Amino acid sequence: MTGALPAGSHALVIGNGRTGQAAARHLLGLGVAVRLSDARPEARCAAELEGEVEFHAGAESESLLAGITLVVPSPGVRADAPLLRAACAAGIPVLAEIELAAHALNIPLIAISGTNGKSTTTELVGAMLRAAGRHPFVGGNLGTPLVLATQGDFDSVVAEISSFQLEWVERFHPGIAALLNVSDDHLDRHGDLENYARLKARLFAHQSGTDVAVLNRDDSFVRTWASRIAGRVWTFGRSPLDGPGARIDATRILIDTGAGRHEIELAGLALAGPHNAENIAAAALLAEAAGVPAERAVAALRDFGGLPHRMETVADYGGVVYIDDSKGTNVGALCKALEGLPEGRVVLIAGGRGKGGDFAAARDFVASRTNLVAVYGEAAGELMRAWSSAARVVTHERFADAVEAAKEAARDGDTVLLSPACASQDQFRDYQERGNAFAAQVGEGAA
Repeated sequence: MTGALPAGSHALVIGNGRTGQAAARHLLGLGVAVRLSDARPEARCAAELEGEVEFHAGAESESLLAGITLVVPSPGVRADAPLLRAACAAGIPVLAEIELAAHALNIPLIAISGTNGKSTTTELVGAMLRAAGRHPFVGGNLGTPLVLATQGDFDSVVAEISSFQLEWVERFHPGIAALLNVSDDHLDRHGDLENYARLKARLFAHQSGTDVAVLNRDDSFVRTWASRIAGRVWTFGRSPLDGPGARIDATRILIDTGAGRHEIELAGLALAGPHNAENIAAAALLAEAAGVPAERAVAALRDFGGLPHRMETVADYGGVVYIDDSKGTNVGALCKALEGLPEGRVVLIAGGRGKGGDFAAARDFVASRTNLVAVYGEAAGELMRAWSSAARVVTHERFADAVEAAKEAARDGDTVLLSPACASQDQFRDYQERGNAFAAQVGEGAA
């Protein structure tokens, strides 16, 4: 189903969260009748939707599909959910919220995906566009549903796109798109790394020869897609350039897309560390593809302070630096975080709810960078088994106890790093709540 929705359409929106409510309002605005469901028995219809939608809370039976011509699942709804399987069996189209948005957008769309770094890169591209006098919508998986881009006076869209959102796309077509990296994440949902990578690559499925795809040439999974993309491929990485793109070295990033060369000096930037050098390189290429002058992009970069809960220094006292990387919910993010820190001087806090990743993949970084690892939560046992032969690991049931152990163990010159490699939902609502709890607890000692 593409283009305008047929007259008389009746949509089922599954999930009463932020995305589900935004999708429901968007569909209502198109004249579509909306049935909104939520599996939580305690869920309540939003006040502004009462009387506008048919609302159902609790068990989601197949009877919800009666009379339905379109299903829009929220990203948190698994693709193998019984209601979605039933919709597919009945031949009812299933479309992601980002697909609905793309149908309605008539402004340039820049889409950014990857296992790690996509939020920082998305916000940075938005800042570069604003520095050039543009008025972009910046959102998507970042926190603001993409359909809201259809309601404002925007001249472009910069969207963070997750694998969950790409499960139900049909003709999603960003003219400029980037895949930053692919490593173990959400394997509890997607099954294996190959399937996860294929979902990410859907970003480029409908690009044409006039479009631009920005790829990490140093990432083995990302690199394999270069020859399959119809658009112009620009790459970034530390290896030598073999075409248009960006090369990262210890002190600078060289940008050369064929229209001219310029450099970005890394010294003094708030976005520090090897992982952020990759984010900067990708953002610079995306901004150039969107027509942002190099000097405007660099000016925005100098003013950019990074995002909360992403390698954010939250305290510095007693000779110890405390870093909140609560957004680091997978093994790849943990490796990137440790890579930029001194050897043997990190007290690491990790744990929470595992997502199917291979914790042993971080073993070498844990061995070389840490002097103590405090693990907690549902994944504590698995983390202990993966790392105990490589580092000193202590286990705790509660997050607060792990933080306290890290504080007590840290000495002058150490860094206490919260980079959990796990989801937060065993003890917290989300990664933000976990990061805030960390900052509050370590801040008590600074008072």
